[in-house]
Parts: sequence; C-alpha cells; structure tokens
Amino acid sequence: MQARHIDHVNLRIPVDGVDDAREFYGEQLGFEIEDGPYAAGEKPFFDVRLSATAVIHCWPTEEFEPPTATNYDHVAVVVEESPAAIEAELDAAGVAIEKSLDAPLGAAGESSAVYVRDPFGYRVELKTRA
Repeated sequence: MQARHIDHVNLRIPVDGVDDAREFYGEQLGFEIEDGPYAAGEKPFFDVRLSATAVIHCWPTEEFEPPTATNYDHVAVVVEESPAAIEAELDAAGVAIEKSLDAPLGAAGESSAVYVRDPFGYRVELKTRA
C-alpha cells in the first residue's frame, strides 16, 4: 500500500459550536466552508476545504469532549504565506498565536510553523512550504 496524502481529518465539535467553527476556520483562517449537504440535512458534518484534495470534517455532536494531551495533538496545514504574513493575518483576525517555530520537521522536511487553537481546543499548525 502506498499512501499519497491525507484526505481528511474528522474533528468532533460541540453541537452549539457550528458558528464558532465557521468563524474560526472560514473567516479568521480564510478556508472555504462547504456546508450545503450539512445544511440540507444530507450528512451530519460540514467540511472545511483546505485544498483540492484535503478537508477537515467538523462533526457537531452531543458527545464532544475537548481534546487532551492523551488523545490528540494537532493537524498541520501547509500554507503559501511566509511566517510573518501568517502572523500578520492571524493578528488582524484576532487569533492568538500559541507559538512559532523556525523549523519543525514535517512530511516534506523542515519549515517554519505557527500554532493556534480553534474554539474547541484543537491545535492547528500553519506550516510554510519546505
């Protein structure tokens, strides 16, 4: 078996967190929200489109429990912007930066990364191209 890329990550969110997810991933981070089938009641989650080949499923559920260090750490998303541009966009959007690293190792090698938390406690690594 030869994997090519990550297709999706599924994140449980609180039932009352849908608007917060749309605001954070769509408005603050600038990713496309695809929620037509969710809004129509055709599927129980909506998608945050990261690229043509990758999405985050946001699954509202009564069973939501905030992530802990024992069951989840982060999802890493490669972005086109420089670290300075990422930090400026986050600042303008009012998103707190948890930390920045010069060269953490990723799938394509070492490159700079900026870390933030979504409204539900999930860490998101915004990683520059290697």
